[in-house]
Amino acid sequence: MSLPTTVSGRTLVTISGARVEIPDPDDLIHLQFRRFAGCPVCNLHLRSIVNRRDEIAAAGIREVVVFHSGAEELRKYTAELPLDVIADPDRELYREFGVETSPRALLDPRGWPAILRGVAHDAYATLRRRQVAPPAKPDGGSLGLPADFLIAPDGRALAAKHGTHVYDQWSVDELLALVPAGREA
Repeated sequence: MSLPTTVSGRTLVTISGARVEIPDPDDLIHLQFRRFAGCPVCNLHLRSIVNRRDEIAAAGIREVVVFHSGAEELRKYTAELPLDVIADPDRELYREFGVETSPRALLDPRGWPAILRGVAHDAYATLRRRQVAPPAKPDGGSLGLPADFLIAPDGRALAAKHGTHVYDQWSVDELLALVPAGREA
Protein backbone atom coordinates (compact mmCIF):
# COMPACT_ATOMS: atom_id res chain seq x y z
CA MET A 1 0.00 0.00 0.00
CA SER A 2 1.47 3.33 -1.00
CA LEU A 3 1.50 6.18 1.47
CA PRO A 4 -0.70 9.12 0.44
CA THR A 5 1.34 12.30 0.26
CA THR A 6 -1.33 14.37 2.01
CA VAL A 7 -4.33 13.64 4.18
CA SER A 8 -7.40 15.70 3.37
CA GLY A 9 -8.84 17.83 6.14
CA ARG A 10 -11.70 16.42 8.13
CA THR A 11 -13.37 16.57 11.51
CA LEU A 12 -13.83 13.31 13.38
CA VAL A 13 -16.05 12.93 16.43
CA THR A 14 -14.83 10.90 19.39
CA ILE A 15 -17.02 8.46 21.30
CA SER A 16 -17.41 11.17 23.96
CA GLY A 17 -18.59 13.74 21.40
CA ALA A 18 -15.39 15.81 21.16
CA ARG A 19 -14.29 17.04 17.74
CA VAL A 20 -10.86 16.15 16.38
CA GLU A 21 -9.43 18.07 13.44
CA ILE A 22 -7.18 16.10 11.12
CA PRO A 23 -4.74 17.46 10.37
CA ASP A 24 -4.29 19.30 13.65
CA PRO A 25 -3.01 22.86 13.07
CA ASP A 26 -0.62 22.66 16.03
CA ASP A 27 0.34 19.03 16.61
CA LEU A 28 1.37 15.95 14.75
CA ILE A 29 -1.41 13.36 14.65
CA HIS A 30 -0.63 9.72 15.35
CA LEU A 31 -3.64 8.15 13.67
CA GLN A 32 -3.70 4.55 14.75
CA PHE A 33 -6.10 1.90 13.55
CA ARG A 34 -6.87 -0.85 16.04
CA ARG A 35 -9.16 -3.82 15.82
CA PHE A 36 -12.39 -4.14 17.81
CA ALA A 37 -13.74 -2.83 21.12
CA GLY A 38 -12.35 -4.94 23.95
CA CYS A 39 -9.53 -6.46 21.86
CA PRO A 40 -7.00 -7.79 24.41
CA VAL A 41 -4.06 -7.19 22.06
CA CYS A 42 -5.19 -3.62 21.33
CA ASN A 43 -5.60 -3.02 25.06
CA LEU A 44 -2.02 -4.22 25.63
CA HIS A 45 -0.70 -1.76 23.04
CA LEU A 46 -2.85 1.14 24.23
CA ARG A 47 -1.60 0.66 27.81
CA SER A 48 1.93 1.28 26.47
CA ILE A 49 0.70 4.50 24.83
CA VAL A 50 -1.13 5.68 27.96
CA ASN A 51 1.88 4.89 30.19
CA ARG A 52 4.00 7.27 28.10
CA ARG A 53 1.36 9.82 27.06
CA ASP A 54 3.19 12.73 28.72
CA GLU A 55 6.32 11.95 26.70
CA ILE A 56 4.25 11.61 23.52
CA ALA A 57 2.46 14.92 24.14
CA ALA A 58 5.77 16.64 24.91
CA ALA A 59 6.96 15.58 21.45
CA GLY A 60 3.97 17.42 19.94
CA ILE A 61 1.96 14.30 19.08
CA ARG A 62 -1.78 13.92 19.54
CA GLU A 63 -3.06 10.33 19.72
CA VAL A 64 -6.18 9.46 17.73
CA VAL A 65 -7.29 5.83 17.90
CA VAL A 66 -9.79 4.33 15.43
CA PHE A 67 -11.71 1.09 16.03
CA HIS A 68 -14.09 -0.72 13.67
CA SER A 69 -16.66 -1.00 16.47
CA GLY A 70 -19.62 1.24 17.18
CA ALA A 71 -19.45 4.04 19.75
CA GLU A 72 -21.76 2.32 22.24
CA GLU A 73 -19.66 -0.84 22.23
CA LEU A 74 -16.42 1.17 22.49
CA ARG A 75 -17.66 3.11 25.52
CA LYS A 76 -17.81 -0.19 27.48
CA TYR A 77 -14.06 -0.65 27.04
CA THR A 78 -12.48 2.74 26.42
CA ALA A 79 -14.54 5.33 28.32
CA GLU A 80 -11.68 5.91 30.77
CA LEU A 81 -8.96 5.92 28.11
CA PRO A 82 -7.28 9.39 28.01
CA LEU A 83 -7.04 9.30 24.21
CA ASP A 84 -9.25 10.44 21.34
CA VAL A 85 -11.18 7.28 20.40
CA ILE A 86 -13.08 7.19 17.11
CA ALA A 87 -15.77 4.66 16.14
CA ASP A 88 -15.71 3.59 12.50
CA PRO A 89 -18.14 0.64 12.33
CA ASP A 90 -18.63 1.07 8.58
CA ARG A 91 -14.83 1.02 8.09
CA GLU A 92 -14.84 4.17 5.96
CA LEU A 93 -11.52 5.39 7.37
CA TYR A 94 -10.10 1.87 7.21
CA ARG A 95 -10.82 1.72 3.46
CA GLU A 96 -9.52 5.23 2.85
CA PHE A 97 -6.22 4.46 4.58
CA GLY A 98 -5.91 0.95 3.14
CA VAL A 99 -6.21 -0.85 6.48
CA GLU A 100 -7.08 -4.48 5.85
CA THR A 101 -8.25 -7.67 7.50
CA SER A 102 -6.51 -11.01 7.08
CA PRO A 103 -6.34 -14.45 8.73
CA ARG A 104 -2.62 -13.77 9.16
CA ALA A 105 -3.60 -11.26 11.85
CA LEU A 106 -3.98 -14.19 14.25
CA LEU A 107 -2.04 -16.93 12.47
CA ASP A 108 1.34 -15.19 12.33
CA PRO A 109 3.45 -16.62 15.21
CA ARG A 110 5.07 -13.20 15.79
CA GLY A 111 1.75 -12.03 17.23
CA TRP A 112 1.20 -14.98 19.56
CA PRO A 113 3.17 -13.66 22.58
CA ALA A 114 1.09 -10.45 22.54
CA ILE A 115 -2.11 -12.47 22.19
CA LEU A 116 -1.17 -14.56 25.25
CA ARG A 117 -0.15 -11.50 27.31
CA GLY A 118 -3.24 -9.52 26.31
CA VAL A 119 -5.68 -12.37 26.96
CA ALA A 120 -4.03 -13.21 30.31
CA HIS A 121 -4.14 -9.57 31.45
CA ASP A 122 -7.74 -9.07 30.37
CA ALA A 123 -8.87 -12.39 31.90
CA TYR A 124 -7.30 -11.40 35.23
CA ALA A 125 -8.83 -7.89 35.08
CA THR A 126 -12.23 -9.35 34.19
CA LEU A 127 -12.10 -11.84 37.06
CA ARG A 128 -11.19 -8.98 39.41
CA ARG A 129 -14.15 -7.02 37.98
CA ARG A 130 -11.88 -4.23 36.81
CA GLN A 131 -13.15 -4.39 33.25
CA VAL A 132 -15.83 -5.90 31.05
CA ALA A 133 -14.96 -9.25 29.46
CA PRO A 134 -13.82 -9.02 25.83
CA PRO A 135 -16.60 -9.87 23.37
CA ALA A 136 -16.81 -13.51 22.26
CA LYS A 137 -17.91 -12.44 18.77
CA PRO A 138 -16.62 -8.91 18.13
CA ASP A 139 -18.50 -6.64 15.75
CA GLY A 140 -16.59 -6.61 12.48
CA GLY A 141 -14.65 -9.76 13.33
CA SER A 142 -11.27 -10.39 14.88
CA LEU A 143 -9.07 -10.53 11.77
CA GLY A 144 -8.23 -6.84 11.52
CA LEU A 145 -4.66 -5.69 11.03
CA PRO A 146 -3.30 -2.63 12.84
CA ALA A 147 -1.96 0.45 11.08
CA ASP A 148 -0.25 3.69 12.10
CA PHE A 149 0.07 7.06 10.36
CA LEU A 150 1.95 10.18 11.42
CA ILE A 151 0.32 13.30 9.97
CA ALA A 152 1.92 16.76 10.01
CA PRO A 153 -0.07 19.94 10.72
CA ASP A 154 0.00 20.78 7.00
CA GLY A 155 -1.58 17.40 6.16
CA ARG A 156 1.56 15.69 4.90
CA ALA A 157 1.70 12.02 5.78
CA LEU A 158 5.18 11.79 7.29
CA ALA A 159 5.18 8.02 7.85
CA ALA A 160 2.93 4.99 7.76
CA LYS A 161 2.97 1.40 8.87
CA HIS A 162 0.48 -1.25 7.78
CA GLY A 163 0.78 -4.16 10.20
CA THR A 164 1.26 -7.70 8.97
CA HIS A 165 -0.02 -9.37 12.16
CA VAL A 166 -2.10 -8.54 15.22
CA TYR A 167 0.72 -6.83 17.18
CA ASP A 168 2.65 -5.23 14.33
CA GLN A 169 2.52 -1.51 15.04
CA TRP A 170 4.86 1.26 16.09
CA SER A 171 6.14 1.09 19.64
CA VAL A 172 6.27 4.38 21.52
CA ASP A 173 10.03 4.55 20.89
CA GLU A 174 9.50 4.01 17.15
CA LEU A 175 6.80 6.70 17.10
CA LEU A 176 8.99 9.22 18.92
CA ALA A 177 11.89 8.51 16.55
CA LEU A 178 9.67 9.66 13.65
CA VAL A 179 9.19 13.17 15.05
CA PRO A 180 10.91 15.64 12.70
CA ALA A 181 13.89 17.49 14.16
CA GLY A 182 12.89 20.73 15.84
CA ARG A 183 9.38 19.52 16.82
CA GLU A 184 10.38 18.08 20.19
CA ALA A 185 9.49 20.17 23.22
